[in-house]
Order: sequence, then structure tokens, then C-alpha cells
Amino acid sequence: MRKFIGILVITIIVTFVGQSAMAQNVKFGHVNSDELIQALPDYDSATVKIEKFRKDLINALELMSVELNNKNEAYQKDSKNLSDIVKQTKEQELVDLQRRIQEFQNNAQQQLQDKQAELFQPVMAKVDKAIKEVGKENGFVYVFDVAKGVLLYFDETKSTNIMPLAKAKLGLK
Repeated sequence: MRKFIGILVITIIVTFVGQSAMAQNVKFGHVNSDELIQALPDYDSATVKIEKFRKDLINALELMSVELNNKNEAYQKDSKNLSDIVKQTKEQELVDLQRRIQEFQNNAQQQLQDKQAELFQPVMAKVDKAIKEVGKENGFVYVFDVAKGVLLYFDETKSTNIMPLAKAKLGLK
């Protein structure tokens, strides 16, 4: 029985010493992925394209709104002199144009979101790949993204900021 207890004690000690030695080799890193994404030239290019697309949509919407306002003003001015059938036709035109404007706004919002996803997805994938490669190459067990707001606390003295390594991987200064 004493032999069994002795072996058990030795096993426990070896286990704790082994875990302690392993714990000393664990490396943690952190990075702000939003900051890294915004440092890429691809981000600036995508932002410019999104802004141009957004302005084009706004311009088209403004043209439709001007058309609606002009038709509405003309209708208000001439409605007293119009026959009932012409009034109904003009009113239906105004209703249809208002409906088209509403549909355009809804479609434009969806198209803008789709365009953002299309343009920014490759940028985010590039950053994600670089972070993973830096983590693997430098032996990090975990790399936390402080931009995502999920990390509540980390001790900066025990965690390495991998931003310089990731920027180097992406060819940034």
C-alpha cells in the first residue's frame, strides 16, 4: 500500500512539474485587427470605391426626388384645370414614382452592403491570414484580437503585441 501511495505521489509531482514547465512556454499575443486592416493600401482603395458607389446611388436618388418634386408641383399647379381622368392618371404617376423611389432606396442600401462585403472581404482575409501565419511562425498558442471587444482583460506584460510582426508580414512599415 505504501508503494502505491509513493507511486501516486511521484506521479502527481511529475504531473504538476510537467504542467508548470509547459505553462512557462505558452506564448500569448494580441493585435488590433481593425488598426491593421486600416493600415493596408487595399483598405484605402476599397474605401474610395465604396464612397464613389455610395455617391452614385445618392445622385440617382436625388434625380428621382427632383423628378417627383417637379411632377408634384406641376400637378398641384394644374390640378384645378384637369379632368378627373387626367387627375387620376397624374396621381397614379406620382404614387408609382414614390413607390419606385422607396424601392430604389431599399435596393441601394442592400447593394451598398453587398459592395462593402465584396471589397472588404479580401482585405480582412489577408489580415486574418497574416495574423495566423505570424502566430504559427512565432509559436503563439493564442492571439487575441483586441478590436473585437470580446477580450475583457489581458496583461500586456505577459502578452506580445504582434502588430509589428503582422505589419511586416503584410509588407507595411
